[in-house]
Amino acid sequence: MTTPIALTIAGSDSSGGAGIQADLKSFAACGVYGASVITALTAQNTRGVTAIHAVPADFVTAQLDAVFSDLDVKAVKIGMVAQRDVIEAIVAGLARWSAKHVVLDPVMIATSGDRLLPTEAVDALRSRLIPRAGLITPNLPEAAALLDTDIATSDDEIERQGHRLLALGCPAVLIKGGHGTGAESTDYLIDRQTTIRLAAPRIATQNTHGTGCSLSSAVAAGLAQGYDLATSVRRAKDYISAAIAAADRLQIGHGHGPVHHFHAFETKR
Repeated sequence: MTTPIALTIAGSDSSGGAGIQADLKSFAACGVYGASVITALTAQNTRGVTAIHAVPADFVTAQLDAVFSDLDVKAVKIGMVAQRDVIEAIVAGLARWSAKHVVLDPVMIATSGDRLLPTEAVDALRSRLIPRAGLITPNLPEAAALLDTDIATSDDEIERQGHRLLALGCPAVLIKGGHGTGAESTDYLIDRQTTIRLAAPRIATQNTHGTGCSLSSAVAAGLAQGYDLATSVRRAKDYISAAIAAADRLQIGHGHGPVHHFHAFETKR
């Protein structure tokens, strides 16, 4: 049987809770082999980001070519892209290798509030990378930032913003509701025909570092395994909801700790 392989293109998190590290953990937890292309190194922990070192675009290209020339990549997750020339390198690499099932998490601001994408690169994200993706997964603030508008506060506003994002060239949008309020955290999977609402109980915890990275990676894992988009998103929502619910069983750092990626494999004592 062929081993399903997913590729993450993203930044490294030195504390292990988000970015490349969270993506690889999520791939493994969901039963998929993970490869990686690193776009930036970050010095960060559960309290915040203290430094970012961007990887040169030509070395991003070299990593992409090394992976795609040897591995049978079934799905791609893209996270932190760092700068405009890196975005151009990714777009060219995806086209050159005819990459399938591209999930783009438009990472602009970390959970801690630190900005991860320069303002001048946002236009390239909109015009170059979003049209190359099969799904984008912004949270409520990211959706608003991509559209230069206010954060949506109602179902109708979220759906309208979702359709405006579709107009940027992607066929589907998953707007994540973790920044919302209320007893449930509802995500909205929107395409040109339908809107699917995926609700889960809102969990009171500060340990949410890497939530967005992990969710989008879990979606890519499902696509790599051959599930359709809606099924992949539902499975990913179940996975991340359980990972958040189990997050307080970990004691990592002194700020926003990570979700529990391997909650399903935890040995009971």
